[in-house]
Amino acid sequence: MLFDTHTHLDAPEFDEDREEVIGRALEAGVTRMINIGFNRETIPTTMKLAETYDFIYAAVGWHPVDAITMKDGDLEWIASLCHHEKVVAIGEIGLDYHWDTSPKEVQHQVLRRQIGLARELSMPIVIHNRDAHEDIVKILKEEKASEVGGVMHSFSGSWETAKLCLDMGFHLSFGGPITFKNARQPKEVLAQVPLDRLLIETDSPYLTPHPFRGKRNESAHVRLVAEVAADIKGLSLEELGLITTRNAMERFGII
Repeated sequence: MLFDTHTHLDAPEFDEDREEVIGRALEAGVTRMINIGFNRETIPTTMKLAETYDFIYAAVGWHPVDAITMKDGDLEWIASLCHHEKVVAIGEIGLDYHWDTSPKEVQHQVLRRQIGLARELSMPIVIHNRDAHEDIVKILKEEKASEVGGVMHSFSGSWETAKLCLDMGFHLSFGGPITFKNARQPKEVLAQVPLDRLLIETDSPYLTPHPFRGKRNESAHVRLVAEVAADIKGLSLEELGLITTRNAMERFGII
């Protein structure tokens, strides 16, 4: 029983074999997945997947890389979709200082507005953070994100940053990077995360775990993430799977 809490099965990389990819995930023991719609193009395709497969859920939001394209109507659109029974979170939202596509001040504004929407609708949020640890924590605190909590997707920060996020009620999610031989910090952080705040993911088709690094990722590979996480935590794969699945279902309000 595994739960891939962050995947992009609607990505064009899966256009040739999407059904086979989903089938392989089920064969690998992945019983639930959350697909992420993060802009004008991927929100509709995410919703279609969630409506087609009963075990796929949706998160909808506006990615920081696309922040400069967001209009008032898009926030209203996201708000309307949050009433859909398969939408379980607003995300992925956040800050990305790696790709220079949206000015920082625009990213900040878009993030703040979406946290405000999440508080208004009592929805958890899925946070994307790339090279912006200090500002992410600052904005989450200022916007009272602790009122709704959520997930720090593909967590890559230090234990100090992790503690600040945990104190605000967030879960930390780990993916392929924890399987890399040189990934010292993510493994050290994962080792200290309380079991009831731990989630696993793939972010497929990205962040492919060892031994498939460099190839297309897919949700079936969350099993490889779970195996490494279980080893770090001193648990069996089955125990790790049950714990992280329970955490995800509680965090996202899935019955």
